[in-house]
Amino acid sequence: MKVFITRKIPGPAQEMLKAAGFEVVVNSQDRVLSKDQLKKAVAGFDAVLSLLSDHIDGEVMDAVGPQLKIIANYAVGFDNIDITAAKERNIFVTNTPGVLTEAVAEHTFALLMAAARRIVESDRFTKEGKYKQWEPFGFLGPQISGKTIGIIGLGRIGSQVGQIAFGGFRMKILYYDVKRNSEFEMENQAKLSPIDQILPQADFVTLHVPLLPETRHLINESRLKMMKKTAILVNTSRGPVVDENALVDALKNGTIAAAALDVYENEPNLADGLISLPNVILTPHIASATREAREAMSKTAAENIIAALTGTRPSSLVY
Repeated sequence: MKVFITRKIPGPAQEMLKAAGFEVVVNSQDRVLSKDQLKKAVAGFDAVLSLLSDHIDGEVMDAVGPQLKIIANYAVGFDNIDITAAKERNIFVTNTPGVLTEAVAEHTFALLMAAARRIVESDRFTKEGKYKQWEPFGFLGPQISGKTIGIIGLGRIGSQVGQIAFGGFRMKILYYDVKRNSEFEMENQAKLSPIDQILPQADFVTLHVPLLPETRHLINESRLKMMKKTAILVNTSRGPVVDENALVDALKNGTIAAAALDVYENEPNLADGLISLPNVILTPHIASATREAREAMSKTAAENIIAALTGTRPSSLVY
């Protein structure tokens, strides 16, 4: 049994797979492979440990060969994999849920706080030698405590963000999800509301939905106009959930006050004008970048592969 890992990753995956008796090959180029390169690299393997930057469709699966049993995605999301094509070929697809919840929630709040308190702007101002005296109007921003946060998507990560917001800052929580979470409401004094009712009320809006046809451009020009002019938008879910060009216009025109993004519509490319805006914070898809989370992701991916290749059902199936 042979396992191909599309990039070198942190954590124990390689050692675990080797200890289980599998031959392990890691992409020696340590960069994202093009589709043609990926098709050549994966041919003949029984399992592929993929990253969210690897786009795996039926054509790639066929290039691997009929012996392919599992694609273990090193991510909680799996929109980079054609699930329908995998089902048609009886290939397991797994992800790494749960183990990065705290890391992504922490990064979400770090972005929210940095945008609210204008940390990046003031850091740059100070480093450029512009700090000459204390200014009473210098870098004013909103207080976070007691404000209203709108959480769009109340899965594991959205729930954790809500716990931080209520437990740490006594924020008022409005949330939207396809199903109600009564326990979360009771513990955090939260209220389930439609998105279009949340946006006009929220001081902060944070996105935690998967990328699906119905969530693509969930935040678009019309919905940005529903938000408060003082509102801050945070996205650590998937880039295409936000219409990035519409967001650029909204930030330029003062439709909303600021945004903080860890994901982008056409990663790693950014919408024209985004990088030059002073009221946006941009991080390079690092919300899960804690040592603990990445190592746990590695372990989970390896466990899924070992299960599939030894004839048992992986624990983190996405279908």
